[in-house]
Amino acid sequence: MLRFSLTRLVYAMKGKINSPWSIVSPLLVFMLALAPESRAAAARPLRIAYLFTSGTMASMWMAKETGGFAKEGLDVEMISMSSTLALPALIANEVDVIQISAVPLINASLRGFDVVFVAGMLNTMIWDLYARAEIKSAEQLKGKIVGTERPGSPVAYGTLVALRKLGLTARDVQLRILGGSEQITAALLTGQIVAGAAAPPVRFQLDRAGFHSMATTLDQPYQNVGVVMRRSRMDELAGRLVPLLRSVRAGIDRYYNDKPFTMKVIAKYTKEKDPDIIDRTYEFYRRAGFRRELMISEPGVQGILDFLSETVPEAKKAVPAQFFDDRFVRQLNSVK
Repeated sequence: MLRFSLTRLVYAMKGKINSPWSIVSPLLVFMLALAPESRAAAARPLRIAYLFTSGTMASMWMAKETGGFAKEGLDVEMISMSSTLALPALIANEVDVIQISAVPLINASLRGFDVVFVAGMLNTMIWDLYARAEIKSAEQLKGKIVGTERPGSPVAYGTLVALRKLGLTARDVQLRILGGSEQITAALLTGQIVAGAAAPPVRFQLDRAGFHSMATTLDQPYQNVGVVMRRSRMDELAGRLVPLLRSVRAGIDRYYNDKPFTMKVIAKYTKEKDPDIIDRTYEFYRRAGFRRELMISEPGVQGILDFLSETVPEAKKAVPAQFFDDRFVRQLNSVK
C-alpha cells in the first residue's frame, strides 16, 4: 500500500539524512503517512512540482501558460508544493519532476537517493546582503548580528558568499539562524538583526524600508533552479523529457519577448497584486537570466560542493558530473 511505502520511505530518509539541515520532519512523516493511494504512474499526467511562489519558477509557469505543453502533446499537472515535501514526493514517485536548486539535491544525492538534474534553468545566485542604513562598510558589520538559515541551506551559502565578497568570514560576524528570506526580512524590519540575505520578492520590502544592499551574489556561478527527477525513471519518462524541455525553452523565449504577458503570469502564480513588485520581479529575473540552452552550471555545482565539504565529508570527494545527466538537453540543443 502507498501509505505504508511512503511512511517507510520517510523513515529511511530520516536515517540517511541525519544532519541539522535534514529535509524530513515529523510533520512530513505524518502528512505522507496519510497520503492516499495514487493511480499508476503510466495512467496519470506528467506531474511537475514547483516550489513556493518565487519568480525562479517562471520558466515552467511560462511553458504552461503559453500552451507549450499542449503544443508538444504533453498532459501535464502542475502542483505547488513546499520544499520540505518536494524531494520525498519525488522519491516516492508521487510526482515525476520537481524544480529545486542544487543544494538540497546534492544533500540528498550524497546520502544515496537517486535524484539528478536533467536541465538547468537559472545558473546564478539571487541573494543580496541587506543592512541597516547606518551600516556603511564591512568594518562596521564586524561583530554584528547577521541573519541566516540553517547550515548547508541555499540561503546560508548565499550569506557566506556575500560576506566573502565584503572580505569577511562567518567568524567576523554573529550568525543567527532564523529561516529563509521572509524570516530574515522580518527580523531586519523589527530590528532583531542588522544584516541578512534576501531575494525577490521580499528584498523589495527592504528597499522600500530604507535598507541597502552591501553585496550582491547575482554575478556568482551557482546551480539555481533546474529540472530534477529520479535517475531510475529516466528510461520510463524518456519520451516526454525532450518535449518538456522544448516547452520550457519556448516559455523562456516568451518571457524575454512579451513582458506584459509574462507579468500577468507572474501575478497569477505569486498572487502578487502590487504592479511595482510584479514589474521589479520580472526585471530582476530578466537580468539574472533564464538559460534557454538549459545547461547545468558545473562551476556552480562545484562551488556548492566546496561549501558543503566543510560540514559534509562526502562532498569532498564528489564531482559535479555525478549530480546531473544532460543527455536530453543535448538532444534538444542538437536540433537548431
